[in-house]
Amino acid sequence: MTSGDAKTWYDSTEAEDAMAKGHAPVWKHLIGLIRETDLTKATVLDFGCNQGGFLRLLYDQRPFLRGVGADVATGSIEKANALKGDLPLVYHARSTVSGLGETFDLVTSHEVIYLLEDIEGHAADIFNVLNAGGVYYAVTGCHSGNPDLEAWRHIVRSRTDTVIYDRSIAQYAQTFLDAGFEVAARKLGFEGFIPYSRNRWPTDYAADLTYYRDIKTVFRLVKPPIAA
Repeated sequence: MTSGDAKTWYDSTEAEDAMAKGHAPVWKHLIGLIRETDLTKATVLDFGCNQGGFLRLLYDQRPFLRGVGADVATGSIEKANALKGDLPLVYHARSTVSGLGETFDLVTSHEVIYLLEDIEGHAADIFNVLNAGGVYYAVTGCHSGNPDLEAWRHIVRSRTDTVIYDRSIAQYAQTFLDAGFEVAARKLGFEGFIPYSRNRWPTDYAADLTYYRDIKTVFRLVKPPIAA
């Protein structure tokens, strides 16, 4: 997630505005992996929401009762609230969510957890706001099992106000388990075409074809239901 005084994640407004379009194919695939298909009575949180594109797309695909987005990039939150129209969405500029006074049935984050220095605090924060039986889907490809991680590290360092924190998939899993979650994970498995263009990120293109299928990992983290 962005640093506390940043208005945007990228150092370029144009890149920031293009993020939702670039992520849309992967977001659609991710929505297809979410087991909870009927969200009409659900409250949803997107942590690290940027300009709010994922919640708008999710509502279009699977309408929900209410959606909340959180991100520390104040300019991105301003844009998210401007773009929401009449949708049941609200966006907050903040780095934690326990203080919102709300609880959620479903939480998502896409390529956020690798930017968090205090991953234990984040796990506890999300656990606190999930309803019993609620689910957190956390997605990241920036982990120690990514063979192209150094390229990603250079990009993040040179184009954003953030850094990559080195953790393995097993370390993430253990952290969430220790926080109280039931933990499961899978490969993202995205099989769509990966564009090649002049303004693409300078990662290895051949590695990208594997990255979106096999390297990006989806954690499904369940807060145990209350025992009868």
